[in-house]
Amino acid sequence: MQIADLQLVLKIAQLRSITAAAVELDMRTATASAALKRVETQLGAQLFTRTTRQLRLSAAGEKFLPKCEEALALLTQAQLNLQEDASSVEGVLRLGLSSDLGRNRVLPWLDEFTRTYPDLRLRLNITDSNVDFYRDPVDVALRYGAPKDAGLYGFKICDVPRVVCASPDYLAEQGTPTTPAQLVDHIGLLYQLYDVLHDVWHFRHASGDCKVRITQHWAANDGDLVRRWCVAGRGVAVKSCLDMAEDLLNGRVKPLLRGYDPTPTELWLIFPSRQSISPAARLLRQLLTEKTQVVLTQLREQGLLAPPQFC
Repeated sequence: MQIADLQLVLKIAQLRSITAAAVELDMRTATASAALKRVETQLGAQLFTRTTRQLRLSAAGEKFLPKCEEALALLTQAQLNLQEDASSVEGVLRLGLSSDLGRNRVLPWLDEFTRTYPDLRLRLNITDSNVDFYRDPVDVALRYGAPKDAGLYGFKICDVPRVVCASPDYLAEQGTPTTPAQLVDHIGLLYQLYDVLHDVWHFRHASGDCKVRITQHWAANDGDLVRRWCVAGRGVAVKSCLDMAEDLLNGRVKPLLRGYDPTPTELWLIFPSRQSISPAARLLRQLLTEKTQVVLTQLREQGLLAPPQFC
């Protein structure tokens, strides 16, 4: 039985709500529900009586929760006795990064981070493949998109708009598309993960959602290569604005299709378990949140990124 699961059960009992407990512990409601189910399955008893309007302790819960609280208090004290300085930022942090975001955006931030905490050593695993915490040498991963596995824990760093963009040279030679429908006449620079080719681009517009399939294209399984193709004038790309920020700010690429917003994404810091969230990881989360907000603000102030229009 995991300590984090038991801590969650105590929080649910305190707040009388799975959702409220998930919010306070900074996790998804689905993750919290899965953890409670694990505990109840291992105990062979239902700890809470659920109705449509409230959540209250069952008879079994009233017997179990006080003993659980005592046990966790003893464990916490034992951990404090073993760790004279549990908040120290030292040791090794094994971090998984995607190729484009990692190389071109996050690495300078990590340089700053390690100068601030010189006793911390980083081991980076840069790949666009999905992270497998049981297979890959990774403690934490920075990834686009919320974790789909309810057993994983994560911190949302920010919302990330995507941009349609191309280089000035490409646009001078091939013309500038003004609607998604015109993209079929252009070379699309696509991302491919395993055998899945992301050749359908989705857009949101005041008049309604639309999508277009890109038939003329180059494709790669490396996001950084797609960005390099775009800067080199090989075609049109839909990319995270964080990936393209420096190129947009320096005029190496131009944003296209104003008024048509590609489906946005989110940036998450993901962990295999709550116990793996170290003090260093929490500080890294704070750094990433601050740095990404600076970049997003710069893009909006320069008129390169429109303010959010759709919910």
